[in-house]
Formats: sequence, structure tokens, C-alpha cells
Amino acid sequence: MNILLDTHAFVWFMNADGKFPKHLIKDIENFENTCYLSVASLWEMAIKVNLGKLELIDDFENILEFCSSNSIILLPIEFEDTRSVIGLPDHHRDPFDRMLVVQANRQEATLFTKDRMFDRYEVQTRW
Repeated sequence: MNILLDTHAFVWFMNADGKFPKHLIKDIENFENTCYLSVASLWEMAIKVNLGKLELIDDFENILEFCSSNSIILLPIEFEDTRSVIGLPDHHRDPFDRMLVVQANRQEATLFTKDRMFDRYEVQTRW
């Protein structure tokens, strides 16, 4: 299975937050699965850290090391992703989440998210 982590899912996983379901942790740690974190999520986290709206258990600079040690692949934003946002229905106003929809579809990935707004899109989610 291909997995794309929503920003909050990644933060809760990284922070070992009890809000993150154990069955999803098992899926991430299962090396038969491919797990992605979008660069859009990194950008969103950087903005929130800068505004004081997000606290990470570790320094932001250590995210790459955390991803590497957990076999999480950084997913770049491609031109095709930006083009696909143009035709995306306007169910979700958050530009970061809209990018995750198109990237999950491009990667044929299940989006790990608690956000039920994604149910309005043709994207597979799990929580």
C-alpha cells in the first residue's frame, strides 16, 4: 500500500502523540508499504512553527533524519500536481490539503487523515 501522511498525522506520529491510532503506526512501520510526506506538509509545518502555532517534539531541522530513519519518502510537488489543482472541486479551501488530494491520487496512495473534508474528494482515506 502507498501511504501519504496528512500534516497532522505526520506531526502526531513524529511526536509519538497518543492521538495517532496504533493501527496506522503499524501500517507506516510495515516496510511492505511505501510511506510519503509531501513537501507541502513541510511547508505548512514551517509556517506554523514560525507563527508559534505548532510545537514539535524535536527541532524542525531533524525532520529529514526522522523521515529517513522511518523510511518516509519526501514527495516533491511536481508541475502536474499544480496543474491538477486547477480542476479540483472547491470542497476544501486549504491549499495544502488540496495539494495532498492531487498527490495522493498521483501516487495511488491512501491518505492517512482525521480530516473528514477529504471524504468529499475522490481520494482514499484511512483513520
